[in-house]
Formats: sequence, C-alpha cells, structure tokens
Amino acid sequence: MSKRTFSLSGRFFWLVSISFLILGFTSSTSAKADADNPKTSSSKPSEVANFSLLDHHGKYYELRRQTDARAVVLMFTGNGCPIARQSVSKLRSLRKKFADQGILFWMINANPQDDRASIEQEATEFKIDFPILKDETQLITSVLGVERTAEVIAISTKDWTILYRGAIDDQLGIGTKKPKPTAKYLEAALTEFLAGKEISTPRSTVAGCLISFEKASAPAADQVSYVKEIAPILQKKCVACHSTGNIGPFAMSSYKKVQGYSSMIREMLLTRRMPPWHADPHHGVFGNDRSLTPAETRTLVGWIDSGAPRGEGEDPLVHEPAKPEEWRLGKPDYIVAPTNAIEVPATGVVDYIYEIVESPLTEDAWLWAAVIRPGNKKVVHHVVVFIEYPKGLEDVGKQHLFFAAYAPGAEMIPFPEGTGKFLPKGAKFKFQLHYNTIGKPETDRSELGLYLLKTPPPLKLETRHIANMDFTIPPGEPDARTFATYAFPREAMLYDLIPHMHLRGSWFRFEALYPDGKREMLLSVPNYDFNWQTTYRLAEPKRIPGGTWILCTGGYDNSAQNPANPDPAKRVKWGDQSFEEMFLGLMNVVEVTSPSIGGQKQARLETPTSTSAQ
Repeated sequence: MSKRTFSLSGRFFWLVSISFLILGFTSSTSAKADADNPKTSSSKPSEVANFSLLDHHGKYYELRRQTDARAVVLMFTGNGCPIARQSVSKLRSLRKKFADQGILFWMINANPQDDRASIEQEATEFKIDFPILKDETQLITSVLGVERTAEVIAISTKDWTILYRGAIDDQLGIGTKKPKPTAKYLEAALTEFLAGKEISTPRSTVAGCLISFEKASAPAADQVSYVKEIAPILQKKCVACHSTGNIGPFAMSSYKKVQGYSSMIREMLLTRRMPPWHADPHHGVFGNDRSLTPAETRTLVGWIDSGAPRGEGEDPLVHEPAKPEEWRLGKPDYIVAPTNAIEVPATGVVDYIYEIVESPLTEDAWLWAAVIRPGNKKVVHHVVVFIEYPKGLEDVGKQHLFFAAYAPGAEMIPFPEGTGKFLPKGAKFKFQLHYNTIGKPETDRSELGLYLLKTPPPLKLETRHIANMDFTIPPGEPDARTFATYAFPREAMLYDLIPHMHLRGSWFRFEALYPDGKREMLLSVPNYDFNWQTTYRLAEPKRIPGGTWILCTGGYDNSAQNPANPDPAKRVKWGDQSFEEMFLGLMNVVEVTSPSIGGQKQARLETPTSTSAQ
C-alpha cells in the first residue's frame, strides 16, 4: 500500500518566467551612429533588453531586477586606462548627489586581458567601491555599441530606454585635460530626467581607451557554418532538454526550428538563463558542467545577429533522435514507484505530493546506482526520494535521509566509481513529487530504479546534510543572509555538492575551512534558481582532512524585485512548502580511515545491520 499526502506549493517555474523578458538590444550600428552625432538623438529611444553579469567578487547583477531604482548608469572601464581611472572620482561625486534620488551606478569591464584578480587589484589601488561587472563574453558591450572605456549609458527603468550616452563631461580627452569641465553632460541629463524634462544633450563624444574585441569565431560571423559549428554546440549543450518529450518548451529538431526561435535563444544567452548552469566558473571544476564557454556564446550570438544563415550541408538536428524514456544505465534490478499515476491538471499550482512506498528488497543490499526516471518530463519539475529507515536504524536515518533525486537537466549517472550506498531491508521510500502545468492535462508515474552490487563496495558513499532551520527573513529584505556548518571528524573524500533553497533563494556557497587555517571556495552559486535543483559533481574527488569545517552561506531575496517571490510582505521561516524557505547543503562523501593502499585510500566500511539481520 502507498500513503499519499498533499501540501501547498508556491510554484513559479522557468517556462513562465521567460515570458517577462523583452527582446531587443540596441544594435551596434545604431548605437555607434548616435554616439558619433553628439547633439542628436534617434527618433525612437533606444531600448536595452535584459542582461545579467557577475561582478569582480562573483555577485550576480540583472538589469531588469532594478525596478526600485529610477535609472541605472553603466560606465565602461578597463584596467590601466587613465581616462577611466580619472573618471571614477567623477562617478563617485555623481553617486553622492543622485543615489538618494534613485540613480544606481555600475561599472562594466569587457577587456579580455583583465581577470577578476587584476580588477580587484585595480579597485583596491584606486579605491573603486562600485560593482565592476565582468563582461567575459563581451556581448553586452558589443551589442550596446560601446567601443571605448569611460563611456556611460544611463537607462531609465520606466521603459528601459537609454536617456543619455557618452562622456561624463568634457574635461578629459586623449592626451589632453582641461582645468575643469565646461559641460557636465551626465549630471545635466540626470537632473533633467529627474525633473521630467527633455534631455537637452542625449549624446556626446567619448574619449577613452579602445576595447579590443575577440572574434566570435575564426571566420566572420556570417560565414559561421550552421552544420559544422552551430549544430554541434546545440547538440552538446541544449538538445538533451530541447528534444521531444523533454523539459525544453520547444525541440531543437531542425535548422528551421532553431532559426525560428533564434531571438529567444539570443535573449536566454544574454541573460545567462540558458543553459541552466549556475555555478560561478571561477570556483571549482565540475564533471557535469553544461555551461557554454565564452567562445561558444559569442559564436552563437554572432551567428544569430548575422541572420542565422543556413549554409550548406545536411542538417544534423533533423537526425537527432527523440530521447525515449528509457533506463540509461540498463534495466534496474528493482523498480519502485507510486501505486497509481498522478493526474496533473492543465493549469494552476499543483500541491506537493508525497508517496510512501515500501522497499521490495527482502535482504540488506548495496547499490551502485539509484536513479529516477521521470514518467512525463513535460510536467515533472522534480522528484526527490528520501529513506525511512527501519526500527533499530533510526539514528542512521537522521543523517542519511536523502537518497535520490531528479530535476530538469539531471542525468542518470551511477555513484562515483568504487562507491556504493547501503539499503537495509525493511526500509521505506518517501517520494516527493513536484509538477508544472503546461496548458493541458497530463499524467505521470515516475519511477526509482535500484541497481544492486553483488558484493559490498570498497567505499561507502553517504549523503550528509548541512542545515540551518533557525532563521527568519524580514519582509522586503533583498539580501537576508544565513549560514550553517558541518565538521568532518575524520578524513573524507568529497564527490558532490547540492545546494537547496526555495523561491526566495538568491545565492549559495560551500567553503572549506581547513585545520591549518586555509580557506577554499568549493562552490559558489551567485544566482540560485529553485527551478533547477542541480547536483554539482566535482571533476575530481576532493580530499577533506579530518578536522575540516564546511561552511555554507546563502542569501534570500524577499523583495519585490525577485520575480519568483510569492509575497514580499511576508516574514519567512523554515518550512516544507516552496512559499516557505529552507537552507540546506547536501554532500556525497566517503569517510577515509586507513592508510593508502596501492595509492588509494580505503573507506570506513562499517555496514549497518537491521535488527532482524542474521
């Protein structure tokens, strides 16, 4: 028999969220033309579409979340540029004058030769206390038509149009400097904007250091081969989700499909929403990384901007087979599933569904994999399976409740080589099922596949959790922070890191605090997204000395600027529902106790036994 219970979910999923983004960056050509005609403006204000970048500290910034500001001012900078350096004090004075009136100031660095470390050094030396966003792909800078540092672009958040672009003032030139400015362009434009007046000088000429742009690919963008370059990128990073029967809202099944959605693809790339990978690339190397490289992103956007040409050759995506709902690791030894199929309505919010199912195993067992096969990827948001341990093993269960999970983009992969999980007889599986609605009724019967080892493994894999249940998030707070710690009493090997928060979750970090006093960032997720419950598998297992503490820190955005926020006016605490919050870090680890044997540490393999075991 299975037992079903229900609980409310404040679901806000990514298929809906993309509809809030508006297409259309200012083209490089029109932006450049306006900049070259200082006293004129185009008949239609230039609209800036949404984009997101990380700053030099790894913090996430998204343009269209700044709805609590009246305008956002971007200043483009670069290390070593004398005009950019001398412009910082001017920008600081303007911030002092206008910050209380709702004007926000950011800097953007698109120089390919400047990395985070050198930007941090520059910021420290010149006391730059603005967020310096790193445009690593150079796409934001390019599509805005910016060619020199020290250019500023002021954007009204009312309609996301450019109210002013050009120099801060007329004091600085290339190799020249007036005693004082005679025209304060940006200050005048902001003053007029705040007063509701027409901007008298909406454009001015910029004197700054030229920015060197890396090419989108070896050939010109309009000569990029769809068959040889574009389709392979899509096959590698996109088609797994964007195929028939999978979570993607459309299948990348042909050039025609891709070309038809090219504007949406471009938008998703510029806002860093797709592919769904949220780890900061500057911390950690992960074996399941599905992000695009800066070069791949430039290639795709350059191809789209050149009209997405078809070119010659047979279309590789036409022959990309639809991925059937199959067991990728082969047929499981046992399949566990809820008794009945779940009915998912056409619209609305579906409550969390919990199913408790008894284990079919009659003896204790070791597993080399436990994977979930979603029955209907179109509606399954996630499935998490927990273990309810039998009598006599309750203490074990307190530490190892989490057993298996599926979320969009997840792959069926075995436990790390040489490891296995213990499953006692008499255990029960608790399914947590969460669904999206897609406009028509659907059904789902997701399954858990169990793969048994014939003998106990050398290494015993365990899922440890780091949790803080005692926190409160004030109403309207944009960055309410909390933390939790876990101490490793013995040496261990770390394989996977899994952050978990709910709809207000904003960012999450795992750090190792070593016994020798050193500190290492293991994983940073600057833009946590509840809709993608990602397991971050380290490319190489991380050795954790005994006495190491793992520190998890994170922040919640309970403001109205968080589009997923169920209720910014509510004070929030820990709770199971998605309109409540959690702070949980999961780790898959193996404890190590004995010396190296043949170059490999051996595991602490103390097999728990149930009370009825012989």
